[in-house]
Amino acid sequence: MTTISVPGGFMGIARTWVFPILRILLVALVAAALVKLAFFPDRPVDASPAVPTGAIVEPRTVASLGTITNDVVLKATVSADAAVAMKSTAAGTVNKIFVAQGATVAQGDVVFDVKVPIERDPADSVDAEGRPKPAIFRYVEVTAPAAGTLSSLSVIANQDVTIGATTGTVAPPTFSVTGTLEPSQQYRLLDRPTEATVTITGGPAAFTCGNLRITTPLAGSTGGDTAGTGAVDGSAGGGGTATGAAGSGTTATCSVPGDVTAFAGLAAEMTIAGGRAENVLIVPTTAVRGAAQSGTVWVTAADGSTEERAVALGLTDGTQVQVTEGLAEGDEILEFAPGAMSVPDDGCTVYPDGGMYCEQAPTS
Repeated sequence: MTTISVPGGFMGIARTWVFPILRILLVALVAAALVKLAFFPDRPVDASPAVPTGAIVEPRTVASLGTITNDVVLKATVSADAAVAMKSTAAGTVNKIFVAQGATVAQGDVVFDVKVPIERDPADSVDAEGRPKPAIFRYVEVTAPAAGTLSSLSVIANQDVTIGATTGTVAPPTFSVTGTLEPSQQYRLLDRPTEATVTITGGPAAFTCGNLRITTPLAGSTGGDTAGTGAVDGSAGGGGTATGAAGSGTTATCSVPGDVTAFAGLAAEMTIAGGRAENVLIVPTTAVRGAAQSGTVWVTAADGSTEERAVALGLTDGTQVQVTEGLAEGDEILEFAPGAMSVPDDGCTVYPDGGMYCEQAPTS
């Protein structure tokens, strides 16, 4: 019997013929797939690549009932109330000083008195022997205009003074909290409240701060005692007036209660309640052109278009605004009034908060 031997056996045949053929088949499959992707896509080629395929979508919202709280929150500072000027009430010479600078006084305490000469009647100016009679005087007391510390005293005994001259200051032991209002925030406080809630950083729990005053310096004013109270800015008693403490803009100032411990210079947060309305019609502020009293919205019509409509506005919290006239519950409006958003060249919508929304248009 004759045996034929094959060099290398089966593995030699595989290396010589099988593996090269498999490699060629794999390369052919990959090439065919690339040709398919490049020249035979699953969808038809766009007729005109220059025509954009994106579509701008205008987000819409619905007017609904809700509760709105108009709280205006300000960063504020605690300051000592301004010192009150003490003025001479007579013209004459300082006779005697009863209270030293730095002492604690109550309102009405006598600080010094003024010796005022009394002019005699000419018929009573000489005695029986023809000699001039001695001068006669009356004494006028100058009292502390407020309770506190006599922070300054600018007169000495035997000094001449005139009526109305400032002779010292009294720094009261009271404090105020002052914050600056942005111009737009004033629209939210058209109905001026009389108190605010204050929280002092690192201090006691929130407390009610009364005697709330919202003031705007008049054109050409230089600060100081604009209310005519006799307060003196920058006195030794610490702090100045509310206007001086917060700058030249509109300020909100309230008085710290006497039972609350406070110190000048502390940071605080002032919350002014401008009103609260429940079960009222509200929409996002972005949907309204206008922010106070009156505005305009764009309402969705039956055919899907939008129509401009005037509305009356009530309270706002900066995010939502109350609509008192012009809309009904369920009315659909544009979420962003024209002008509140921009559309760049790529067809995507950019919103005021920096967000972007793009939608791919369906292909036909």
